[in-house]
Amino acid sequence: MRVVGLMSGTSYDAIDAAAADLSLHGDTLVLTPLGMISTPYDDDLRADLAGALPPARVDLATVCRLDTRIGQAFAAAAVRADEELCGGRTDLVASHGQTVFHWTEDGRVHGTLQIGEASWIAEATGRPVVSGFRTRDVAAGGQGAPLVSIVDVMWLRGRPGVPVALNLGGIGNVTVVPGGSAGTGGEPLAFDTGPANALIDAAVTASAGRDASGDVPGYAPTMDADGALAARGTVHLPLLRRLLADPYYARPAPKTTGKERFHLPYLRAALDACEPLSVEDVVATLTRLTARTVADAIRPFGATEVIASGGGTRNPVLMDRLRQELGAGRAGGVDGRGGRGGCVVRSSDELGLPAGAKEAYAFAVLGWLTAHGLPGTVPSCTGARRASVLGSITPGDPGLRLPRLPATAPVRLTVDGGPGPVRPYHLR
Repeated sequence: MRVVGLMSGTSYDAIDAAAADLSLHGDTLVLTPLGMISTPYDDDLRADLAGALPPARVDLATVCRLDTRIGQAFAAAAVRADEELCGGRTDLVASHGQTVFHWTEDGRVHGTLQIGEASWIAEATGRPVVSGFRTRDVAAGGQGAPLVSIVDVMWLRGRPGVPVALNLGGIGNVTVVPGGSAGTGGEPLAFDTGPANALIDAAVTASAGRDASGDVPGYAPTMDADGALAARGTVHLPLLRRLLADPYYARPAPKTTGKERFHLPYLRAALDACEPLSVEDVVATLTRLTARTVADAIRPFGATEVIASGGGTRNPVLMDRLRQELGAGRAGGVDGRGGRGGCVVRSSDELGLPAGAKEAYAFAVLGWLTAHGLPGTVPSCTGARRASVLGSITPGDPGLRLPRLPATAPVRLTVDGGPGPVRPYHLR
């Protein structure tokens, strides 16, 4: 089955569309990557979306317009992916949508909202669309995140030692997979570590003359490209200590967070207690904050390798700071091991999934699971009472025919090296 996974993360800068050919062999799901395209949100839509996110207050008319416009943007990305990556033979589209609110109180998630109406995608492509993945897990008592944990567990199962999958988007999240060939045992665990790029992006955007909604006309940077600002700055220890005191970091897993907490006003409140700082020093401090909180989250599990993906992997300063915090080396050293703890930090590219497209591929897998009537969660990772089949299916044209429930559910995921033959498969 050829599936297009659509993803726009907490950085809300673009829609990533990754196409995969997925086939089940025994208990192993084989993923053949067919490629990825990334479509930036247009400036007006991105500004309007930024202006509607917490802590802003918006009316339902704004939500309706954004739901429609984002749905149409996702639809255009799906059409491109179908034509350019699948030769017009896509069987299914899996759309994460755009998260605009994750309702958490006292460590519990009460609700979550992703917008980008799936009907626009189904109408534009003629293909069935799986969407609304997170809510079912929340209804089952889970955190609704990180949903990619089931893919991480299937993908990393059997690797030696204790592998950890790390995603560095706006928010950082990890999946810890103990019990590899080293026989460490234990259930897999997943949780959000805190801000990855969220506060860095907020600081850069604000320094460029934009406010929290980013609606000043003209171009201005919204990220620390290549870590250039952090490289020129010096970590301000009082600010770092103040930020590290946030109680979120001490909460037990599973736990999730988002830009509802880590946003520009949050950063400004911390800065108000400090002497005036240059943007370089602020960004250097926030980069160290991300590296420190990720490392602190990973260290207790005795990770032997960290497999990183997401936009943060393109920031060499952030990645170097993370290696410093973990006492880790790069993959491919003299003995194949890292630093003091023997932990290697590598990119997901080395395991076959492009770092910039891994989450989009993961949602393609989640869509495949839903279409086959299979659960898409690991309860120990999300904290749910049980595993659930995720999402809702919007039929394509002219109707909907679902595949049979497989005789054996996949427990492993392998990534094939290249595109395979087009397999006739009709899920319409």
